Amino acid sequence: MNTSVSIKNLSLDFGAVSVLKALDLDIADGEFLVLLGSSGCGKSTLLNCIAGLLEPTGGQIFIKGRNVTWLEPKDRGIGMVFQSYALYPQMTVEKNLSFGLRIAGMPKPEIEKRVARAAEILQIGPLLKRKPAELSGGQRQRVAIGRALVRDVDVFLFDEPLSNLDAKLRAELRVELKRLHQSLKNTMIYVTHDQIEALTLADRIAIMKNGVIQQLDTPDVIYHAPKNLFVAGFIGSPSMNFLKGEIIVEEGRPFFQTGGARLPLDGYRASETLASGRAVVLGVRPEHIRVNEERDGDPVREAVVDIEEPMGADNLLWLKLDGHVISVRVNGARRFAAGTPVRLSFDMSMASLFDAATELRI
Repeated sequence: MNTSVSIKNLSLDFGAVSVLKALDLDIADGEFLVLLGSSGCGKSTLLNCIAGLLEPTGGQIFIKGRNVTWLEPKDRGIGMVFQSYALYPQMTVEKNLSFGLRIAGMPKPEIEKRVARAAEILQIGPLLKRKPAELSGGQRQRVAIGRALVRDVDVFLFDEPLSNLDAKLRAELRVELKRLHQSLKNTMIYVTHDQIEALTLADRIAIMKNGVIQQLDTPDVIYHAPKNLFVAGFIGSPSMNFLKGEIIVEEGRPFFQTGGARLPLDGYRASETLASGRAVVLGVRPEHIRVNEERDGDPVREAVVDIEEPMGADNLLWLKLDGHVISVRVNGARRFAAGTPVRLSFDMSMASLFDAATELRI
């Protein structure tokens, strides 16, 4: 793998508080990497260290093989887009885009060429003579992205660039960002707390908690094979269902048992031998539970509908099962009144098992 950004043993302390902890991360050339996590996990701090806006307590940062740990932001070959647009209100869009290039003393023909290219890519050509006050939120964010784009850098850094926009604009700009990456093929590092943005945009996702990367992998692997209980619960809306129980092995056949329920684990791909008596947590996503649609050999349990949430294309059912409350996703055309008894069958091949003590995937 050709590495674009390499982070070695990076740590950052604010007084007695350790925000980043001996963090290692290699980002491939042309990769779209998303740093995902809840507020305070260290994702924006890591991005600011890469940008040169924060000086790490320890470790080193390399961009395109150059040690940039102590270089000024302008010398790192990066372009950064922030959550706030930070546009100059008195300048036109064209002047906002070209400001940094003019300060750097770039020749006027080259500036015009770069501004025209950025305006074409971001479809803001008709807006070049306007001022920020005359633009919508989505247009302002395009200009902010364009300001980074004109610098013609190797690495783009995005710090929650869509969080100030409404849901419809976020969805539209998400698609444009993906198209932009496919077109430019630059390395992009993107910070967000929005898992939909992460799953749709990323080549790989780094899920962070307390300054540590919990799992670094493709969206598909993180969603279907989470490394630990935290990642499993963080990714997915609604969250994965968790049932506490233990492993029972009878005649060489493993089962998951919780209360009176016993579910065969024949289809589960375990990374180690499933020993009888081991305390575990079973995780099943809402879409991997079928309602009144059992197939031959399916483990079936009786449950009762507690709440139905119509969501358009699909409906979310909250069910009472053996003392647990679980969520199940069904087709939007299917309706279930509260109190309705139902039969549930589980796709155990898509389930996740975690050790109850270590919380790691089995």
